[in-house]
Amino acid sequence: MTTTNEGVSSSVVRSFDVSEAEGRFEVFAKVFEIGPDCLVILWGGTRPHVGAVGMAQVRPSLRDQNKRAASSSVFTFVGHKEDMAAKMMSEELAKRLGRNTVVAAGIHWDDLTDIEIEIITKLSRSILEDIVKKFDVVFR
Repeated sequence: MTTTNEGVSSSVVRSFDVSEAEGRFEVFAKVFEIGPDCLVILWGGTRPHVGAVGMAQVRPSLRDQNKRAASSSVFTFVGHKEDMAAKMMSEELAKRLGRNTVVAAGIHWDDLTDIEIEIITKLSRSILEDIVKKFDVVFR
């Protein structure tokens, strides 16, 4: 078995990167498989940071026990607006991947218009789709 310097098996923690761009905007994600769980670090802009963290726990749907759903909690630093992205992405990934998921998000550009915010939101949703598609390929 291969181990890191900290004694953690490298086969237990695996990762990949994804990004999406449109015009002057590019959003990035580093995705980790940590045992049975998923951790996503989402960032972009002129001042990447951690603005919000969303945690979603996969569970059976209350309406249909044969389907997956997710319950979530979100923590947001004062003055930041990434809470909606962290919540949406953590819940959707938990449901679709069947794994408890944490998303730490920090995206910032100055003086965005409503249209530019829509572009960044679209890029974030595209990253979510990229993660779902790549997850099965990378972590089979």
